Amino acid sequence: MSREILLLVDALAREKAVSVDVVFSALESALASAMKKRFKEDADVEVTINRSTGEHEGYRRWLVVPDEAGLQQPDREELYTDAQEIQPGIQVGEYIEEHLEPEEFGRIGAQAAKQAILQKIRDAERSQMLEDFIQRGDTIFSGTIKRLDKGDAILESGKIEARLPRSEMIPKENLHLGDRVRAWISKIDPQARGQFITLSRTAPEFVKALFEVEVPEIEQGLLEIKEVAREPGMRAKIAVVAYDKRIEPIGTCVGIGGSRVTAVRNELGGELIDIVLWSDEPAQFVINALAPATVESILIDEESRSMNVVVDEENLPKAIGSRGQNVRLASELTGWQINILSPEESQAEKEQERQKLRDLFMQELDVDDEVADIFIDEGFISLEEIAYVPSEELEAIGFDDETIEELRDRAKNALMAIAQKREEQLDAAPELAEFAELTPELIAKLVAQDVKTRDDLAELATDELVQITGLNEKQAGELIIKARAHWFE
Repeated sequence: MSREILLLVDALAREKAVSVDVVFSALESALASAMKKRFKEDADVEVTINRSTGEHEGYRRWLVVPDEAGLQQPDREELYTDAQEIQPGIQVGEYIEEHLEPEEFGRIGAQAAKQAILQKIRDAERSQMLEDFIQRGDTIFSGTIKRLDKGDAILESGKIEARLPRSEMIPKENLHLGDRVRAWISKIDPQARGQFITLSRTAPEFVKALFEVEVPEIEQGLLEIKEVAREPGMRAKIAVVAYDKRIEPIGTCVGIGGSRVTAVRNELGGELIDIVLWSDEPAQFVINALAPATVESILIDEESRSMNVVVDEENLPKAIGSRGQNVRLASELTGWQINILSPEESQAEKEQERQKLRDLFMQELDVDDEVADIFIDEGFISLEEIAYVPSEELEAIGFDDETIEELRDRAKNALMAIAQKREEQLDAAPELAEFAELTPELIAKLVAQDVKTRDDLAELATDELVQITGLNEKQAGELIIKARAHWFE
């Protein structure tokens, strides 16, 4: 029997071009599985084969665990106190071993052992392929469609397979067997039973990865794609910045005669690509992102992270784009909610904002509309300014010392009342205060709509949250997903 084992190990090692240790390990697993069948319970069995003689020994083992931990796997564990009675001096983490009679090799069958060994060899080959692939650091997978599986495409490159789900294919593209396809590597899962690589052709990262292939300056660190927004198969916007003043970033990405951007477009089925300059100034970035439309003015609302962008009638269709595509992509690219307004709409909104401010001053300061308008015309936009600006500024408007003192007191009292009300709203919604994205002002808006708990927030639709808070769709969607996370824990 011992000689038979050694001959089998040597033959398989030569046939499969693997080390004898891999084959010995696989054979030990096969023998252990055979010995384990002697027990009805879930026994822990280990087999060792002498690499020189081929003789093997089997043991049933029990892991020694602390008394306070209890037995989590009674068939495989022994409490420390009981273990000391069986084998004095043994420590927690060590094993009590019971010698088993050797298994007759012919009994388990050479074929069964061979199959177990071959499976282990295949697993080792798969692990090696995965390790080699990860070490290459590729972001794009290029392969041939080997087969179609329930709408998904299985791509093959050498001995490596990858799955491109139907949902990650560009809309309206028809892929066929034998087609050469490139896609972005979105996920690598070593534990996956089928293909351990998942691909995407719709992800914004795919556009970025394609430009990195076509534009050497990106790899050289002279140029960077900062952001990408995309509607797959239709249009994409990328924001670029150059770190070398000699480089013109947009022209570099376009290439001579449009060669570089055309190569990317062809890979994406003709998808239009706008290349814009990135800027760390939000307003300028939005202006760049809305190109080719020309912007007249911008009003920024930091609290709701939104901008009202005014364009004339001629530029209005360009700014909005077909079915709102241009402004939608610009919002996604910049991370700001962009509201496109005509000059008339902008004026109407300014009047509305002025009326809200007028009403605030009249109500909280107990003044008439003429005094409220004086404050507005002088550039005062909050109660804080009236309460804490230097007295000289109020004197310059024409108020005497007594009136200034009274106005200051009223403003401070109003601010204290507002702060107290806000504190009460925060106390009424402690779960919402756990979300860093929600400012006290946003929480106040939610509480006013009877949204007070994590579940209340989770049950909102994205458009409802946008309407209540003024957040953009992306921010609202991410916040709702975060609020729902505990449902799946």
